[in-house]
Amino acid sequence: MTPRAGAPWRSAGAATVVATALLTGCALVPPASAPPPGAGVPTAIAFGRFEFAGEALDTEWHLPAGDSAGLVLVQHGFARRCANLRTTAQRIAAHGAMTLCVDTGPVGDTAALADALAAAILHGLTAPDGRAVPPRVVVAGHSAGAAFAARVGRALAWADASRLGGAVLFDPVATRGFADNLEAIADGGRRPVYAVMAASAGCNARHNALPALQRIADTARAAGGDGFVGVELTQGSTHVDAEGEDSDWLAARVCGSPRPDHVDALRTLAARWVADLLAGTRGADAYPGRPYVDTLFAQARATPLAAAAPARQPASP
Repeated sequence: MTPRAGAPWRSAGAATVVATALLTGCALVPPASAPPPGAGVPTAIAFGRFEFAGEALDTEWHLPAGDSAGLVLVQHGFARRCANLRTTAQRIAAHGAMTLCVDTGPVGDTAALADALAAAILHGLTAPDGRAVPPRVVVAGHSAGAAFAARVGRALAWADASRLGGAVLFDPVATRGFADNLEAIADGGRRPVYAVMAASAGCNARHNALPALQRIADTARAAGGDGFVGVELTQGSTHVDAEGEDSDWLAARVCGSPRPDHVDALRTLAARWVADLLAGTRGADAYPGRPYVDTLFAQARATPLAAAAPARQPASP
């Protein structure tokens, strides 16, 4: 949901940020009884703490059995919690990725937290089961959490561009610096940025992220590539489709109830996009011109996001 104006802010120096970024105190839960539909990797959910600026923030991980294809940040939205994206994160993990979410509730300076998290990922962060996080990283997030993920992605791109596979955004809401952070991730259209959005509404700030996505789409086209993919769900899509059954009555009352078909479409796109970004490929069919997305379009369940459409040529005089 859209963040409130005038939220409190705190600052932390870069040295303090790196020094206090530690993962502590975790608990491992047995693997899920069955993987989500469309994937076959058993997963376990684990909880821990991330210490930042004197506060211990709860973390939630989904850990695939066996080797992991990479680490995916799956960040919750404003005034939400990691539990609200639990099943979405599990769907992604069931395709072989390790996922991480940080409950950011107590934090004022989320930009400093994002930089601290990126530093920890690059310098020794371990999963609750003791595994080092994999080298390949994808940043993903919902609503204002997409803006947080973009800030993490920028820090990763600047510090070690080889580690970052790209970004996946769920109905993003732009906050300060969002466009510049996406530009750093996209790297002139050479690194993919993918987005799945709901219809324009108050909860997604009336698509206030669209101008930033348009910049990324234009840059990708100018570079002669297709580094931006955007899909907008239709027919009653809501801002909390990313949460699905993990949402709550308040979000449904404010933003509308998520429909199972939209929830499944978003999770299918997310999991397939992430799998490709971690592998550095584009082999799945979750793109315009490929069967899955073209079926969504043919059934009027989705349309190409406006930012992804080719620019209209001016009419002849």
